[in-house]
Amino acid sequence: MEEPLALHPVKLYVYDLSKGMARRLSPLMLGKSTAGARAPHTSIIVHKDEFFYGSGGISSCAPGGTLLGPPDTVVDLGNTEVTEEIFLEYLSSLGESMFRGESYNLFEHNCNTFSNEVAQFLTGKKIPSYITDLPSEVLATPFGQALRPLLDSIQIQPPGGNTFSRHNGQS
Repeated sequence: MEEPLALHPVKLYVYDLSKGMARRLSPLMLGKSTAGARAPHTSIIVHKDEFFYGSGGISSCAPGGTLLGPPDTVVDLGNTEVTEEIFLEYLSSLGESMFRGESYNLFEHNCNTFSNEVAQFLTGKKIPSYITDLPSEVLATPFGQALRPLLDSIQIQPPGGNTFSRHNGQS
């Protein structure tokens, strides 16, 4: 008789990089008031670690271990049967292909893109659309279009994590 596979909780940590400024400035910048406006940085918590993506590539740390501190919101994404070993192999593959540091783009290939990809791999579920739809909403405004050249040059790498390959002793 086979043993049942262990279930591992999967969480999405959501940080507001603007610390509330996006909510206050959204009517002025976007031409509409959005109560949930924020500049979200997301990460995936699974197998007792926090995994995220930025301009330095895939990184990991203890949950809440970056200088961003505790998350503003925690979203329960469910459980996964994916073992830690398989997950780390998957992350290593992502870090060598889709999620290299030089592939980072603030609007089109960012931490939220990474979290969405990993959430679907682990649970079959996407992260909330209010996070993934935000870049296109901003770029659809005159303000977003005017600032796009500047915003495209921004590289974000939350301090306090370890680059994934070094953290796991791989190269």
